[in-house]
Amino acid sequence: MVAEFGSLAAFFWSYEPDPSTRPVPQSQTTSAESVALSKALKKRGWKFVGPTTVFAFMQAMGLINDHAVGCFCRERAETARSQFKVPSSRSEA
Repeated sequence: MVAEFGSLAAFFWSYEPDPSTRPVPQSQTTSAESVALSKALKKRGWKFVGPTTVFAFMQAMGLINDHAVGCFCRERAETARSQFKVPSSRSEA
């Protein structure tokens, strides 16, 4: 993955959901992106990376913000995300 994308971070961030699909409902436990990332990881030999586990990872890393609209954390997370520079892949460099 590092050889292909330049870094593991760039690989993971390449699965960030399109901003137009936000907000993610708070009750959601998977997404099309978590399913795709799960499949990509399994294809590369990773274990214990099902869509729900990957979705939780994506939440923790800031790729998905499922705080309810109006929640004070949602705005903080959106502000932090807007200030974060997504790692670029080798193909974008």
